[in-house]
Amino acid sequence: MRAVVQRVTSARVRVDGATAGEIGVGLLVLVGVTHDDSPTGAAALARKIYGLRIMRDEQSVADLPDAAILVVSQFTLYGDARKGRRPTWAAAAPGPVAEPIVASVVAELRALGARVETGVFGADMQVELVNDGPITVLLDT
Repeated sequence: MRAVVQRVTSARVRVDGATAGEIGVGLLVLVGVTHDDSPTGAAALARKIYGLRIMRDEQSVADLPDAAILVVSQFTLYGDARKGRRPTWAAAAPGPVAEPIVASVVAELRALGARVETGVFGADMQVELVNDGPITVLLDT
């Protein structure tokens, strides 16, 4: 599993012009799933995201009651463009495999106490964010 974690002052995801998820201060997390990812890996990733000390004053989302997390599925994190000009998505898990894993990440974050908003799995989404810092971290499980 891969996650791009960005510290934000605000973030929003829209589908067909309607807001699907929106947060103020917190983290925007783009999550990509590959073929051998599991719910166990999803739980580990959620714990890492929740405790990641990239908020101001070396705090985590867990330390800030008003902070939230916006999770957006992103199969293109497993794109491979090493050959030619057209990326291949062969390393990305298909929807029926990836969707429950992304849902597990969301469920685990909520179980830890995070307020979580989401995009819509498989939809054409427009993501808006104000990256704070800017702080962007890549996580691999």
